[in-house]
Amino acid sequence: MTSRVLITGSADGLGLAAASRLLDDGHDVTLHARNQTRAEDIRRAEPRAKQIVVGDFSSIAETRSVAAQANDLGRYDAVIHNAGIGYTRARRTETADGLEQHFQVNVLAPYLLTTLIERPSRLVWLSSGMHQGGRGDLGDPQWESRRWSGSGAYSDTKLLDLVLAFGFARRWPQVLSNGVDPGWVATRMGGAGAPGDLAQGAETQAWLAVSDDPAATVTGGYFYHRRQQRPSPVTQDVAFQDALFDYCESVIPS
Repeated sequence: MTSRVLITGSADGLGLAAASRLLDDGHDVTLHARNQTRAEDIRRAEPRAKQIVVGDFSSIAETRSVAAQANDLGRYDAVIHNAGIGYTRARRTETADGLEQHFQVNVLAPYLLTTLIERPSRLVWLSSGMHQGGRGDLGDPQWESRRWSGSGAYSDTKLLDLVLAFGFARRWPQVLSNGVDPGWVATRMGGAGAPGDLAQGAETQAWLAVSDDPAATVTGGYFYHRRQQRPSPVTQDVAFQDALFDYCESVIPS
């Protein structure tokens, strides 16, 4: 059975690898690029992709535009939230919306996109084993008071991505919502020296997006190479999930 899948951040790396895998299997895949230049990169790298949505997730307005473009193309069976920025930033950076960049791109954008698009049947959230080092509270989610750490900010957002995955699994029981650790693979984010295999790193999210395997048709799970793992316990704290949802809503202009 053919599925319609939207993959964010799919101009290269894990997103493009997952798209190619799904296209190989005959699925209808919409890719996403942050600007037109990156969209042209997609067209050259994966000419089978007929549909590309464009918008920069460091902008709330452009994230809304991505959602509108996706809705114009029709409902998706699955969304893979792959887009994100890594941990090499030497200093705290604010977006034009006045939000810390890691938080806006890695957490707020997928949250907003999820709430604005027609509800899919499956959500797949890219996290990381580094989420285990993330801060499990919302005392300073945008690093306004803490001494800056790029790796710390990244770890925080990957933890919060799992909180969103499990929060949507609880709030939307008809939707399969799961998190994935793709491993440390050689991408622009992971670096050329990463030991993991790119194809294997993209396999689990593609599998969760379309497979009818009983192991894939679950919700509220955290996977590494198709096997469920134990996430940080705080990600499954219902009060923390609700607090993050409320916080995201509080920083989105009405």
